[in-house]
Amino acid sequence: MNKKRIIYLALGVMILALLLGCSKKPEQELTDSKAVLEAVAAEGGEKYAKEELNVIQSEMTAAQDEMAVQDGKFFKNYDKTKEMLTQVKAKAEALQAELPARKEKAKTDAQAALDAATMAVADAKALLAKAPRGKGSMADLEAFNADVQGLETALTEVQGLMTSEDYFVALDKANGIKDKAAGISTQITEALEKVKAAKKR
Repeated sequence: MNKKRIIYLALGVMILALLLGCSKKPEQELTDSKAVLEAVAAEGGEKYAKEELNVIQSEMTAAQDEMAVQDGKFFKNYDKTKEMLTQVKAKAEALQAELPARKEKAKTDAQAALDAATMAVADAKALLAKAPRGKGSMADLEAFNADVQGLETALTEVQGLMTSEDYFVALDKANGIKDKAAGISTQITEALEKVKAAKKR
C-alpha cells in the first residue's frame, strides 16, 4: 500500500468519524432541557413568568423541529440542535432561579393591597357609625351597611386567595375592595358635610 493510499484511507476514516460524531442524536440534551422546563412550570412559571416561559417553550419547539429535519437526512448533523437545546436549558435554569424572588414580590404586593383594602373598609365602617340618621337617610344607611358587610366578606375571600398563593388574583380583588370602600367613605363624608352645613344655617 503506497503512501497516497494510506493518506486517503486515513482521511476517509477521519471524515467518517467526524460524520458519525455529528450524527449522534442529542437525546440527553433533549431530556435535560425538557426536565428543566417542566420544573419551571411546576414551580409557578405559568403564574410568575408566563411570557418568558412561552418564549423558551417556543425555542424548545424550534430545537425539536431542527432535530426532526436532521433525522430525515442521510448525513445527519445535530450541532445546531445541540446548540439550541443548550440555550434552552440555560435560559430555563436562569428563569427557574428567578422564580422565588418573583413569587415573593407577588406575595408582598398582594399583602400590601390587602392591608390597604382592610384599612379602607375599616375607615368606611367607622364613618358609617358617624353617619347622620334621620327619616330620609335610613335607606341610604342600610344600603351602605350592606355594602360594607359585602366588602368584609370579600376581604375574607382575598385572605383565602393569599393562603392558596393566588397572589395576582388577590391583588386585583384587594384593589377593587379598596376602591369600593373609598367610594362609600366619600359618599358618607359628603352626607356628613351636608348635615354640618344645614346646622350652620
